[in-house]
Amino acid sequence: MSRSLKKTLSIFLLLILCLMTVRSVGADTAELIKEYEKKLVDIRQQKNTLSTQIQEMDTQMYLTGLTIQRSEQKIIETQSEIEKLGSRIDNLDSSLNTLSKLLLQQITKSYKMRSISLVELLFETKDMNDLTNKIKYLRSSQNNNQKLLIQVQEAKSSYEEQKVIREQKKQELDELIKNLEAQKIALKTQQAEKQKLLVDTNNDEVVYQNLLALAEAQRKGFVSFVETSGGDSIIAANAFGSGSDGAYYSQRDARWASQGIGYSSESILRVGCLLTSIAMFGKKHGDNVTPSDIASNPFRFSGSTAYMKKPWSGVAGKTYSDFYGSRANINQELDNGNYVIVGVYRYSCEAGGNHFVLLTKRDGDDYIMHDPIYGPDLKFSSHYSTICSAATFK
Repeated sequence: MSRSLKKTLSIFLLLILCLMTVRSVGADTAELIKEYEKKLVDIRQQKNTLSTQIQEMDTQMYLTGLTIQRSEQKIIETQSEIEKLGSRIDNLDSSLNTLSKLLLQQITKSYKMRSISLVELLFETKDMNDLTNKIKYLRSSQNNNQKLLIQVQEAKSSYEEQKVIREQKKQELDELIKNLEAQKIALKTQQAEKQKLLVDTNNDEVVYQNLLALAEAQRKGFVSFVETSGGDSIIAANAFGSGSDGAYYSQRDARWASQGIGYSSESILRVGCLLTSIAMFGKKHGDNVTPSDIASNPFRFSGSTAYMKKPWSGVAGKTYSDFYGSRANINQELDNGNYVIVGVYRYSCEAGGNHFVLLTKRDGDDYIMHDPIYGPDLKFSSHYSTICSAATFK
């Protein structure tokens, strides 16, 4: 075996080995993803403890890492395919140019032959055998031209087809890169979520269970209120207007009603009355904050829940102040021109109330409120009677 042949064979075997390795890595990643997806399902069926929650987060982070690895492999493969298609297109372009030039030459030659009359052909031939050969040549030339024309058409068709495939692959690559960036962001979010949970609970099971109990009690109260109040539907953006003070927001507003809260699976529509009331307070005091802005900050909420941590994070440069629903304190704050956020009673006062509204001023023995469900500038007594909790920002 010659040295050059041995070298060629070695390169060929190396390429095969590389391809097998890529496929093996891809297959291993796919199998691991399936394995950890199943593991994640199993963990979620266990009792909700701090330990299982951390285990779930670790598993989800590892799974996201595998997904990132798979995306990176797919990007490398797609980039390689695009490069191969580029080389193929260049070769086809070169072949197409060569065939087109050859066809043009043949057509020119055939045209010149066709311009010779039969009489001229007879006079130019030496004998019958020469005439027969010239006629055969003409027929052969015509056949060759037809074959060449077909080759040109096929080359052009293949050229256009490969260009389309390359463009599709480029679009696929753009989508893969976009997905990869989203996956990397998701991984960072998951890492931050775990760290936040450990901080919020001090890595203590008792603290975690208390947090869960409070969050679940509040969630049930909020959801029950929304479902029985007739306010469980999304409305058009700014459908209720901005109120007499320009500070009103509705948790039902289409701009953010479906948005998730923090790291939880809950939406502003279902459990966003408190954060919407806080956003209204901020807007009144010159902070151009919306319910969407409040909900987007996971560090305002406990763990992976929609339960807002106390003391509530400040708005408009003001700090949280709690006075537990005292009417005298509420009246004093309102008389001083300071809005008050109150939790109201519908079924119970657990977790501060079943719904939160923003009181804007006194109206005799009554109050005027911005209600995240019903609308702005309403009498408090038109919907509620009992205040469970009250707080403001100073």
